[in-house]
Amino acid sequence: MIKVCTKHSLFTHHSIMPSLSQSPLFPIHFKPLKSPLLKFKTLNFTTTINNKNPSNPIEVEVKLRLKNSHSHKTLTTLLSQFHTQTHHQENIFFDGPNQELTSNLSVFRLRFYNQDSTCIVSLKSKPQIISGIFRVFEEEEPIDCFIGRSCVDDPGKLLLIDTLRIVKRVKEEFGVEGLVCLGGFKNVRRVYEWKGLKLEVDETMYDFGTCYEVECESFEPEKAKVLIEELLRSNGIEYCYSEVSKFATFVSRQLPN
Repeated sequence: MIKVCTKHSLFTHHSIMPSLSQSPLFPIHFKPLKSPLLKFKTLNFTTTINNKNPSNPIEVEVKLRLKNSHSHKTLTTLLSQFHTQTHHQENIFFDGPNQELTSNLSVFRLRFYNQDSTCIVSLKSKPQIISGIFRVFEEEEPIDCFIGRSCVDDPGKLLLIDTLRIVKRVKEEFGVEGLVCLGGFKNVRRVYEWKGLKLEVDETMYDFGTCYEVECESFEPEKAKVLIEELLRSNGIEYCYSEVSKFATFVSRQLPN
């Protein structure tokens, strides 16, 4: 039997991050950390998407959550002939000591690929997710992996790299004067070229469990979603629409229901 969730409301649960209404990057309720380094205020914001700022290109992608490891295995086996590459990713997140980024619905991340072959700095802002279609402002820049690792050990070093546009934005737009490392998670992303779509099947490993998703970036997300859902349904693969980002799951320390 195929189970398809069509709930449009955003996922709600306890988190170590602040209360940020209507944001799939952040859970809703605040639960204080034991660490004295991270003391966040409780705030509420409304998420809006505006594509008038060219420095903030919007990423649009379909995000469907697979029920379990069996669904993941079935899908990857089904798509095996279309497989093009596999990325082993490690995602590390940062914020200011006074929550300057998360209070403005923004996520600052370093992503390492394939045992430090590549490192990408990214800043995502003002997310919106409706019926499995995710929109967010995103900017990315490459950084030397050795420098990236040194910034994980000493986050303040990241703010010294003035050649990065993102770092300038973090300091100038958000007023960040220091950084705290929030930790992160690992992800195995298998990439498939299927019917003109680039499907990314994720196996995301948190220290409290594993989650599985299918993602597909597209200029026509509704059409892409129809094709992907038909593929899943016709092969008995259970899924539902993703309601939160991986970052939200990470900070909540709870897998989506």
